[in-house]
Amino acid sequence: MKIPPIPPILIEASEAARRRQAELTKPHGSLGRLEDLSAQLAGMTGQTRPRLASKAVIVMAADHGAALEGVSAYPAEVTHQMVLNFLHGGAAINVLARQAGARVVVVDIGVASEFEEAEGLVRRKIAAGTRSIASGPAMSRAEAEQALQVGIDVAGEEIRRGLNLVATGDMGIGNTTPSAAIVSAITGLPPRQVTGRGTGLDNAGLARKTAMIEQALLANQPDPDDALDVLCKVGGLEIAGLAGVMLGAAAARVPVVLDGFISGAAALIAAGLAPQVRDYLLASHLSVEIGHTAILQHLRLPPLLDLQLRLGEGTGAVLAFHLIEAACRILDEMATFSEAGVSKG
Repeated sequence: MKIPPIPPILIEASEAARRRQAELTKPHGSLGRLEDLSAQLAGMTGQTRPRLASKAVIVMAADHGAALEGVSAYPAEVTHQMVLNFLHGGAAINVLARQAGARVVVVDIGVASEFEEAEGLVRRKIAAGTRSIASGPAMSRAEAEQALQVGIDVAGEEIRRGLNLVATGDMGIGNTTPSAAIVSAITGLPPRQVTGRGTGLDNAGLARKTAMIEQALLANQPDPDDALDVLCKVGGLEIAGLAGVMLGAAAARVPVVLDGFISGAAALIAAGLAPQVRDYLLASHLSVEIGHTAILQHLRLPPLLDLQLRLGEGTGAVLAFHLIEAACRILDEMATFSEAGVSKG
């Protein structure tokens, strides 16, 4: 697998956007982070007045051997059932994507059961889920590389269709366990500080989940300086796919809107493989999952929203589409003082 080259942010476009912001009919800085966001998007895209009309959320779906270890409040078969729900348009991500004018692209990268062909489904299965990380690696290094490549390829296919703003979503029962293991391995924080209740574990379930992550890290000894090693030892196929989406999008100057904890774990992997990718990432929200704070601090990404979300699917990222579009529209459509005939203070 070859990581695509990621271009540097175009500082000239960011500076031009800031100069235009200073001429718009409002007190300087009065739209706060929206102004900063518009300049950031200008630098990502290379467009002084970015227009991000073609939006999609790419939802990677996969199963996990960890789910069989009692670390989730839901049975493993819910992964398959929820993918069908996505395809039928009945999930939260479908509702929010329709509201935001975004497409939902569902990728079967590792669900432990088969799907028939369906509109909106991309079938790129690497394996029927990962192995349990409690006693050995989740996947081989080759499988991890294949899954990363799937994400790069899917992002490229969507970009060729016109995509210019992408959100990352996930579906995989048990996937907060490998995500917490990734966060602990890369940040150096102990599992108890980055492991949350996921889909709603009670205290006994949380203790069992934390102990399993401690066991997994001890058994696998992932190298924090080798993101691919961390990924194949304690990660997940959908996490790998999302990291690939980030790499593929950044290579094409397409901004990536991260969702919550699972997307954040994928971003740690992507940034470990190609540090430049961080410049193309936007954190949509701060998740209730306690490890998400550690992720955002490690990546130095301030969240746009704090709505106490913990669903996944890309829901928080798609909600942030509205703010991102607002920032772009203000920069592009608002009149300058000279255009409006308004005296500048």
